[in-house]
Amino acid sequence: MPNIKNLSGKEVIKILESFGFEQLRQKGSHIILTKKTSSGKIGCVVPNHKDLALGTLKGILKQANITIEEFSKKL
Repeated sequence: MPNIKNLSGKEVIKILESFGFEQLRQKGSHIILTKKTSSGKIGCVVPNHKDLALGTLKGILKQANITIEEFSKKL
């Protein structure tokens, strides 16, 4: 597993947008992103916090159907 430094919510959103996700809306500090695929819509929720815990980041990537290796290549 590649080493991933602590990232902020804004940094994660920027990387997810490079995968084709778009910001749909925001509720409080949580930003909802969606992406249309051939098999339907994919959605994920990113907290707009200064530092995201590694477990939170893994959960976001699981929702987005992106592996850690794919994500780390965009860093």
